[in-house]
Amino acid sequence: MSKQLTYSEVAATGMPRRRFLQSSAGVFAGAIAMATQREAVPAGSGSNGRRILVKGGIVLTMDHNVGDFEKADVLIEGKKIATVGPNLKANAEVIDATDRIVTPGFVDTHHHQYQAVLRSLIADALLQDDYNRVINNPGALNAYYQPDDAYIGELLASVSQMRAGVTTSVDLSQISHSPAHSDACIAGLKEAGRRTVFGYSAGQGPANRYPQDIVRLRAQYFSSDDQLLTLALHAPIDAQVWEVGRQAGVPIVSHATSPDVAAQLMALDRAGLMRPDNEYIHCTHFPAALWERIRDTGGKVSIAPAVEMQEGHGVPPFQAALDHGIRPSLSTDVETSMTPDFFTIMRTAFTLQRMFINERRFNGEKNLPLWLTCREMLEMATIDGARVAHLDHKIGSLTPGKEADIILLRTDDINVFPLNNGPGAVVTLMDTSNVDTVFVAGKIMLWKGRLVGVDLKRLRRLAEHARDGILSRASYRPNLLNTCCPRS
Repeated sequence: MSKQLTYSEVAATGMPRRRFLQSSAGVFAGAIAMATQREAVPAGSGSNGRRILVKGGIVLTMDHNVGDFEKADVLIEGKKIATVGPNLKANAEVIDATDRIVTPGFVDTHHHQYQAVLRSLIADALLQDDYNRVINNPGALNAYYQPDDAYIGELLASVSQMRAGVTTSVDLSQISHSPAHSDACIAGLKEAGRRTVFGYSAGQGPANRYPQDIVRLRAQYFSSDDQLLTLALHAPIDAQVWEVGRQAGVPIVSHATSPDVAAQLMALDRAGLMRPDNEYIHCTHFPAALWERIRDTGGKVSIAPAVEMQEGHGVPPFQAALDHGIRPSLSTDVETSMTPDFFTIMRTAFTLQRMFINERRFNGEKNLPLWLTCREMLEMATIDGARVAHLDHKIGSLTPGKEADIILLRTDDINVFPLNNGPGAVVTLMDTSNVDTVFVAGKIMLWKGRLVGVDLKRLRRLAEHARDGILSRASYRPNLLNTCCPRS
């Protein structure tokens, strides 16, 4: 058996990336033919001219003009949605969607994917007391990542979320310690085959080229916006850094938590720098005046409800956003502390918002805001996420002409049947085991619950090797049996 090269070894040889992906065993290349034959995956999905008819499912389009259907079909031509409606006739390969809900793939608008190899390492962490100390501060675990570790973190996070129905992510991997680290991140994202906005982020150390290296990245990897991978700049609240992103012609994504950050944003707004290309993450502890400015400048909002409550960012500001006419998107944040599973995230947001309204009602308050519905929560997880990621012209709804990022969710499992309400089943009952089939740009990535062509044993082996190397270099010993973060 020939040796399986790591990302760094391939980079050192000068072998073109395309040749590496074709010639090495890779995570995807080795098993795809056998898996395809065994699982009878429709051949050629996503290819030009290839037509697939997803037939007879409950179709939730997330497009009010197209509507929803108790039973309908979705015709896919190549990478795009051609038609949606009942009783379609087409010369196409048919996928039976009986006992399935057909909906757009979920969109995660804020995910630090490189941390997937350190999953649940600090599950009891608080943001200031533990997370920054262990993960993010200078000299913490982040500093010990090598390019290979960044590569496998990106690959693992992408494949894992794809298995769970998340077809798009805004990746903010703060691991660009060198141009080689950035290249490794992009290599992992490319190999995964998922749709991702790569939010180029600052790293640590003398080889860090942030933010200027975005010019090279734009030219080398992102010269076209018509591809699965697109580019953004993950930036602090800093006018000069924002200008670098705008010169590169990419969106700007910023963490924005605390009254101090709110004051900084208001100063940038007075200079005319808050614009529609901004995505703001968390937005806890914001005054009403800043919410108004985000709305009026067309800014986008991403809320990570589970991590915000767990780590202490503050109360997830769903109601503040809604009160100011802003539809926020949903995000997962860090796998060191919380699952990237969107069923968990949707349920967290749904129950949290309703809890606050219910409590205000109990206390006698009148003229209350409306409770969020399960349908609205699905919109936040799909079309609102696509809008925040600046991709709603391509994805987020089952609109003819958009790219076919589609998931089929099982309703014939014991946790769901008998089915009585589609959106309710997705938001309040389902979990990742209900994800049956996943398309990304018309290509089948998950078929009947199995990832297509993924060597999970090798993926696990690479992830464990990366984890062991990081922890060894940092002399960090995880606590396998008790809390990671004892309280003093």
